[in-house]
Amino acid sequence: MKLVDTHCHLDFPAFDADRAEVLATCRRLGVAQVIIPAVARSNWAKVLELCEQNDALYPALGLHPVFTEQHRDSDLLELEKRLSSHRQEVVAVGEIGLDFYIDKPDKQRQSALFEAQLQLARQADLPVVLHVRKAHDQVLGFLQGVGVKGGTAHAFNGSLQQAKKYIELGFKLGFGGTLTYANARKIQALAKALPLESIVFETDAPDMVVASHKGQRNSPIYLPEILQALAGLRSETVQQLAEQTTANAHAVFSLA
Repeated sequence: MKLVDTHCHLDFPAFDADRAEVLATCRRLGVAQVIIPAVARSNWAKVLELCEQNDALYPALGLHPVFTEQHRDSDLLELEKRLSSHRQEVVAVGEIGLDFYIDKPDKQRQSALFEAQLQLARQADLPVVLHVRKAHDQVLGFLQGVGVKGGTAHAFNGSLQQAKKYIELGFKLGFGGTLTYANARKIQALAKALPLESIVFETDAPDMVVASHKGQRNSPIYLPEILQALAGLRSETVQQLAEQTTANAHAVFSLA
């Protein structure tokens, strides 16, 4: 049984002390492939280097909306260059999107950066890894205006109606540690209602930890717990869920 973690920040300092050990445990548990989405120009090099060193890791490059203040217009030019020079390795543009949940978001700047990165993704014929909080309708509007090659809506927490719109646009919806919490009824209802062909797994490690490790660092080694949580909500077997979500991830990111 093989699983894909479609969203994991394994490059973050939280893993510097035991990254090799985490990856060894992943292999043992069947977490066979991990997508590492970058969040700023400052960590592109580290993400690319990690993925070059381990063939189970795949890079996505982008400018995260939460860090809008530190992004520069020149970063977009550099992103375009990196997408071209590393076209064989990079599997998506991300993590990009809109975050209107943060305190006093610069909506205009976020929107400009997001639209520019969608254009780069279309130009490079790559899918996108979306970060969306309190802005699903706005993001869907941009996606309808700039046709991209699908992607994933990370940590999806919108409505069923919004989920269907993402699916119509060729997107898969990411579910992670939140599924393991008993009070996460909205997310669990979504995960139960959606077609299995539209679901992918993710951890967002080191954040969004599973319930059994609440208060600790999250890790891709906990991905099997998310699989078990989904199995408790749906009629498919664990094996069926593993096979289909892995196939979904492979389809989005063109993984072998």
